[in-house]
Amino acid sequence: MENTVGLLSLLPPVLAIGLALWTRQVFLSLAAGLWIGFVILAGGNPLTGTFDSIDGIVGVFSDAGNTRIILFTLIVGALITLIQRSGGVAGFVNVLMRRLDKMSTAADTRGQRKLVELLALGTGLLLFIESNISILTVGTLYRPVFDRLSIPREKLAYIADSGSAPSSILIPFNAWGAFIIGLIGAQQDAGFDLGGTPFEVLISATLLNFYPMLVILILVFVILSGRDIGGMKKAEIRVKETGALNRPDAQIMMGDSSTETEAKDGVSPKARNMLIPIGSMVGLMLVFLFMTGDGDMRQGSGSKSVLYATSFAVLGAMILYKISGQLGIRESFESALSGMSGMVPLAILMVLAFALGSLCKDLGTGLYVAETAKGFISPALVPAMIFLVSCFVAFSTGTSWGTFAIMIAIAVPLAHGMNVNQTLAIAAALGGGVFGDHCSPTSDTSIIASMATANDHIDHIRTQLPYALIGGAITTVLYLILGFAGA
Repeated sequence: MENTVGLLSLLPPVLAIGLALWTRQVFLSLAAGLWIGFVILAGGNPLTGTFDSIDGIVGVFSDAGNTRIILFTLIVGALITLIQRSGGVAGFVNVLMRRLDKMSTAADTRGQRKLVELLALGTGLLLFIESNISILTVGTLYRPVFDRLSIPREKLAYIADSGSAPSSILIPFNAWGAFIIGLIGAQQDAGFDLGGTPFEVLISATLLNFYPMLVILILVFVILSGRDIGGMKKAEIRVKETGALNRPDAQIMMGDSSTETEAKDGVSPKARNMLIPIGSMVGLMLVFLFMTGDGDMRQGSGSKSVLYATSFAVLGAMILYKISGQLGIRESFESALSGMSGMVPLAILMVLAFALGSLCKDLGTGLYVAETAKGFISPALVPAMIFLVSCFVAFSTGTSWGTFAIMIAIAVPLAHGMNVNQTLAIAAALGGGVFGDHCSPTSDTSIIASMATANDHIDHIRTQLPYALIGGAITTVLYLILGFAGA
């Protein structure tokens, strides 16, 4: 649909994000943004807008990719609860804490914290094959260990989120890379000479994609220095003074049944009951990326692979626990259903977020922002402005891939027409897309980070955003320098 509403196209995402940050009522905020957007499309008719809002929510499930992610969310709840019920979480915590005790004395709690936080970050970076798998694994494995060391849930969510999208785009041998290669190839097919094959251009752009690099570097500095700012500093003080891992009135992004499920009485805690299902899920993700890509993992379907991998991991966990005597089949199914029920609020949130993203596309939000920006920039400012516009589009819509599709199609012709380095323009568009995916309240990866770490979603956004803004500010300066240097 062509953009016909102009400035009004910004109202739904800005309203949703502003309300969410102000009221902390993310469901209500998304619903409000969704409703006002459909009222705009309905020419100001509130009744028609209401009916269209309902149809828009139903329409989320017409997209197979959206449906797979929502189902994945429910199945993840089943897997987490099964692992907890089998004693896998308790076993992993016991093993890790024993090893930490050997590596540092009990008095050296700060050293233990740094080590665990670095391990969590390293785990997330290694799982670059899929951002949601990265977040899920880090949140599941390290949440009980962070709890034992009295580290706020906001810090774990920050670490899990910062190791997912940034690593997925910096190491592009995954579905992210395949998607971007396709977008670059489309620009070459349109007649733009980018100086190499789409894969070569992507690698060159990756070297200039400063934002995800800075996200990781800033996080490493925070971990090693122990210096926090803003909401994160308050969270650390809260845990130190009260022992509360979450804010007292926090709205946890998981139901109680899936957050704090106790191991079955009489079950001996064993780390393998966690590591085998999680390891099989990660391994199967690679297999299914290969299969869905017809032998090329870069061409594989991320949404299909993550759903297949978690589904088979749940089935495998049930078989493992039955054979080893931890849980019977009936007990496993009851635990799985309990875990899935705890994910229902998150699934509803994702439906609303997907509906808002689709609405923004219909309103032409991204195209309006990009086209408006074109009239206000000089060649030296092009890379920085592309990055900032891409950040705003991604933060407003909550989708990095949608931002990539919009901004690369605009950045390449703009850079070509203004005699600016086209690879640098692509890098700026990619970095801005990651910014939104990293810290937008409506981003699926940010939502899953809140879920996997049993955190309040708005608390996660509030505490992570200052660090993201620092990275974004430094990135903007770097692109300004390169722009004026004519790089």
